[in-house]
Amino acid sequence: MPETLLPSALVDKAREVVEANRVAGKRIAVAESCTGGLVSAAITEIAGASDVFEAGYVTYSNAAKIEDLHVSQEVVETFGAVSVATAWAMARGALMASDADIAVAITGVAGPGGGTPTKPVGTVVFARAERGKDPSQISADQRHFDAEGRGGVRLQAALCALELLMP
Repeated sequence: MPETLLPSALVDKAREVVEANRVAGKRIAVAESCTGGLVSAAITEIAGASDVFEAGYVTYSNAAKIEDLHVSQEVVETFGAVSVATAWAMARGALMASDADIAVAITGVAGPGGGTPTKPVGTVVFARAERGKDPSQISADQRHFDAEGRGGVRLQAALCALELLMP
């Protein structure tokens, strides 16, 4: 039986994140939607991840985003679950709900259904928040992944989120 069922690229990137944040003395948190816990799973594959990993929130439904991360219902209704505004609020919510220094949020359309002309399958939005920085400095970015299938979109999104967790 293999040591891990996760792709080696994901585990390798998670190892980099854990080591870099350990050296920097930073604690991290993630707020995941379309990745469904994949980022948290990759981080916790690494021995000693507890030195840096504070919390992982899988807020797949809009209700969970609103209730668990305090994303405004108005934001979700106005901009949608897959939006810069929602990702921004998710990252801020994860930071506020934990003792983390850095929080990253991921929300998107992994497919195969659910896409729209303005948010096609493969659309993923990321946000990064840091404790002690003004909320207006939360960075957010929308990307499109042309991956083969749902798993490919989720993998690429998880790798991108891990990169954003570097101190």
